[in-house]
Amino acid sequence: MATNILRRQFATSAQSTLRIGLIPADGIGREVIPAARRVLESLNSGPKFEFVDLDAGFELFQKTGTSLPQETIEVLKNECQGALFGAVSSPSHKVAGYSSPIVALRKHLDLYANVRPVKSVNSPAFPNQKLLDMLIIRENTECLYIKSEREEVDPKTGLRVAYADRKITEFASQRAGKMAFNMALTRQQLREQIPVEKRFWKKNPRVTIVHKSNVLSITDGLWREVVRGVKTANKEYDNVEMEEQLVDSMVYRMFREPEAFDVVVAPNLYGDILSDGAAALVGSLGVVPSANVGDSFVMGEPVHGSAPDIAGKGIANPIAAIRSAGMLLEHMGHTTQALKIYDAVDAVLADGSVLTPDLGGKSSTNDVTEAVLKNLA
Repeated sequence: MATNILRRQFATSAQSTLRIGLIPADGIGREVIPAARRVLESLNSGPKFEFVDLDAGFELFQKTGTSLPQETIEVLKNECQGALFGAVSSPSHKVAGYSSPIVALRKHLDLYANVRPVKSVNSPAFPNQKLLDMLIIRENTECLYIKSEREEVDPKTGLRVAYADRKITEFASQRAGKMAFNMALTRQQLREQIPVEKRFWKKNPRVTIVHKSNVLSITDGLWREVVRGVKTANKEYDNVEMEEQLVDSMVYRMFREPEAFDVVVAPNLYGDILSDGAAALVGSLGVVPSANVGDSFVMGEPVHGSAPDIAGKGIANPIAAIRSAGMLLEHMGHTTQALKIYDAVDAVLADGSVLTPDLGGKSSTNDVTEAVLKNLA
């Protein structure tokens, strides 16, 4: 049984049909989101699905001057119960008028936490993989991602100076902290259903708070104080251990001893970097899913980017997107169906004979999708 079960933040949908927005966006997003859709459609129990194709992305911006049409926002808010987002090709240099649609969607839909499980798989394809089952909770709405930047000219030197504002609030920090402690409890409840000798994590549930308050004493200091306060103010978390890691030390320990971590909660930028780095421990970004979670909406999103170097070649790894579809169902209360997806993916990885090139194989996107569908059946 998969152990990366997430705690739902809203009531189970009573609807027999779920309307899901599909936003492939850029690059390989257009290849992996259709694969995830096929997996959802193949489920022989649980809800039925209606899918709505929606636009967003840098390529759309290049064509139309907008990266996120208002229509996409309105359809998601008013007509959909959830969404799947593919990947976005945000440029590394400044492009006038452009802003990331995924960052904007997180704000418009109040998806305040990005939940990223990183779990090793017993597979002949990964003989030297370290054992880990870690869940990274990334605060999703603020930090440097508020994109408040400016450039000035130093009057003394005549050289340009760039500034970026960073925002950390008690409100957002508290919400992320509660989700981290809630998920630590949920993961422990699931572990208790597994025989002790087969459990990977045999300790008490634990939350690790990541910060750099020894340098950023006001912003990270507030983050640290508020997240710590979540535990001390709630007796239900008495059995959840709490520790802290400076972000640089966290990176070091994560690669040296990833098995030491259970639930990790971090501000937006640190969480982004840590979760991408953690993907290296389980073979590839192509297997790591995520869910952008709010109180009444969830959007699955593979952690990988748009991968323009392989886009259109049919070799993109669909596993992260398929797992993200599982997380979408999980957060909407359809846990049984989510577990079926997770188990089918794990079976493909454990077999190791059908893998895309990022995992050292020679299989296509469609090959891997078909293998997952076969295990589901």
